Amino acid sequence: MRVGWIVAALAVAAPGVARAVEPFVDVEIGVAWAGYDDVRIPGDGGTLISLTDDLDASAAPYFRVRLGATFARRHTLFAFFTPLRLESRGTLPSEVAFAGETFAAGDEVLARFRFDSPRLTYRYGLLRRERLDLDVGVTAKIREAAISLQGDRYAERTDTGFVPLLSFRVAWRLTPALALVLDGDALAAPQGRAEDVVGALEVTLREGVRARVGYRLLEGGADNDEVYTFSLVHHLGAGITVAL
Repeated sequence: MRVGWIVAALAVAAPGVARAVEPFVDVEIGVAWAGYDDVRIPGDGGTLISLTDDLDASAAPYFRVRLGATFARRHTLFAFFTPLRLESRGTLPSEVAFAGETFAAGDEVLARFRFDSPRLTYRYGLLRRERLDLDVGVTAKIREAAISLQGDRYAERTDTGFVPLLSFRVAWRLTPALALVLDGDALAAPQGRAEDVVGALEVTLREGVRARVGYRLLEGGADNDEVYTFSLVHHLGAGITVAL
């Protein structure tokens, strides 16, 4: 009999639980290019080289995917996949010591910059107003980065590590269907800094479907004995969020 009461209670509660959990998927695509990308590897003995000033940097397409859910309208949890690949080509203006190899002045080289940062983010809806929403939280980011230089020889530096970040989202509704959105992760420390922030114009196409266009800034780096690298990457993109 007791089991029967439990089953009946779950059956009654199930529709409410389903409504309280709102899964979603978000996709963003666009073009990215480096504003600056300064590298010295190792940090205490390598040659400082700019992949944007000393070489010719190319723009590249990018995409980002988020999959998550909102619980009870205020708690949001999502996983974030953000691969990025950029290239620079050109002739070295001077000799470069990089990651244990020496490249001569005048060498034609190809530099590749890879920055992947899978993340898990939790945000809490701190404010819910008629025109203003504010969410704050934390992000656990896995930094998976690599910089390589290829000419007559090849050298590469890879770096993998855990990076905690603060996370936020601010939405200011201009109309019921149109909003200005500032969304991102950021944190600074003595060892380095990281910012990934987008400003966008977002429109609600229908219930559960929102589209946006905007500008994203990805900036940061580290300065230590092993590596000195700081980069700024601009993004122009469009995205869509769909409730599942």
